[in-house]
Amino acid sequence: MLRTSAGLKAGEDVLIIADPERLPVGRAFFYAAAAAGCDPVFALIGTRDGPAGEAPELLAAAMLEADVLLLATTHSMTHTHARRAANRAGARVVSMPAVTEAMLEGGGALTADHTEIQQKMRRLQRQLRGTTAVHVATPAGTDATFMTRGRDWNFKDTGVAVRKGEVTTLPAGEIFVAPVEGTAEGRLAPDMYFHEPLHEPASVLLKEGYATRVTGAESAILEMNRGGREGRNVAKLGIGLNPRAKTTSSLPEAEKSLGAVHIVFGDSIPFGGRISCGVRVDAILADATVEVDGKPLIERGKLAT
Repeated sequence: MLRTSAGLKAGEDVLIIADPERLPVGRAFFYAAAAAGCDPVFALIGTRDGPAGEAPELLAAAMLEADVLLLATTHSMTHTHARRAANRAGARVVSMPAVTEAMLEGGGALTADHTEIQQKMRRLQRQLRGTTAVHVATPAGTDATFMTRGRDWNFKDTGVAVRKGEVTTLPAGEIFVAPVEGTAEGRLAPDMYFHEPLHEPASVLLKEGYATRVTGAESAILEMNRGGREGRNVAKLGIGLNPRAKTTSSLPEAEKSLGAVHIVFGDSIPFGGRISCGVRVDAILADATVEVDGKPLIERGKLAT
């Protein structure tokens, strides 16, 4: 990961930040950076209250001096002022919210060749340029269509930050698009995750871009309803490309798993859409078959091209 994602070179200044829950992970990166010929610094901070919790001021100042910054924390520090300032100062940042030891071991999600994932994305970027419609089907019963005319796919989740001032998040490996509002139609059968891990598939009927009927996922329903009608808007369609990620793992890993489809309901502005409602509800579908403008992209969880 240090070699392919961060492009680490001997002698560079490396700063690793972890909280008590991620202490073993931070320690593993400390020893790996030392073995790569660096003299790393490992900073242990208190667990932040939630995503975007800022680093202590003393540490934020140190972040400005790093060549490579590794954030192995429970909650994401990707969207903090301190991270953005470090990037502006030239640091290469790898953010790993909720990373676990399992992701580093035995072919876990972080052991994927992120350079290879980046190359796959470049090929797909050419293939998906200017596409208009996506059809998704799964063995659990999904059969749904999403219109994407005029919407740009996002290919930035490569897991690679080898140039000065770049940032990436791990696990990596998802491409996504915000479907055109009012166009999603059909049925979804989330079978891995729907606002929480699922023990059996749920069912979502889609009509004119909204989830009109949801069964088998009470917590998802309650969260959607917090946003009113817009809380049921189909906000994002993502496709996982990481062959080492597992759909049975936590959401940050499951959404990157090869062949997984990631649907988000609610706020679509972060993904290139137009809806803002303060609600985000995630769903993961496994072993998907995905066709784009009638051409196969994913077939039963495997790349068709």
